[in-house]
Amino acid sequence: MTQFTSVLSKFDFNHWQHHVPVEDKIAAAHMDENNRRVLVWIQEEGPFHMALLKAKTCWYLLINQQLRSRFHLEVGQKVSLRIERDTSEYGHEVPEEFTIMLDQDEEANEIFLKLTPGKQRSLIYLVTKVKNPESRMKKSLAIMHHLRLSKGKLDGKQLNELIKYYNNL
Repeated sequence: MTQFTSVLSKFDFNHWQHHVPVEDKIAAAHMDENNRRVLVWIQEEGPFHMALLKAKTCWYLLINQQLRSRFHLEVGQKVSLRIERDTSEYGHEVPEEFTIMLDQDEEANEIFLKLTPGKQRSLIYLVTKVKNPESRMKKSLAIMHHLRLSKGKLDGKQLNELIKYYNNL
C-alpha cells in the first residue's frame, strides 16, 4: 500500500476530465501488464475500485462527480490518497445477490464468464450501485435474463427495458 498526495486536475480534451495524477513509480508498483486495477482510499475513506489510466504525460485515476461531491473536491485542491493493487477476481466487489443469481443460472453464468473483464465489471457495477437488497436482486434477475436473450452481445437499450420490467414486478 502506498500513501501519497496529488492535486485534483482537469483534462481539456475529453469528457473524462477530472483526475488525480499518479507518479510513474507509484503506478508501476501497483500494476502489471495484465492488471491496472487498484483499490483507492481518498482522505482515509474507501476502498474505491479504480483503474490506473495512462495519458501522454502521466498515469492518473479518474475522480467522478460523485466522489468530487462526497469529498468536496475542487480543481487545484490537494488530495490525500492511498492505493494498493486490486487482486479481486473482477476488479470490483460482487454483490451477494448477483453471485446467487449466477450460481442458480448455469446458462447465464457461462455467458457471463465469456464476457470481457470490462463488460463483467460493468454488469457487476450496475448491481453494486443499488443499495436496496430487493432491488439488487431484481436488477440481477434482469441481467441474467438479458445474458440469455442476447447470448453475450450486450444491448444497453434492451437491458434497460428488462431492468424496468423486473423493477415493476
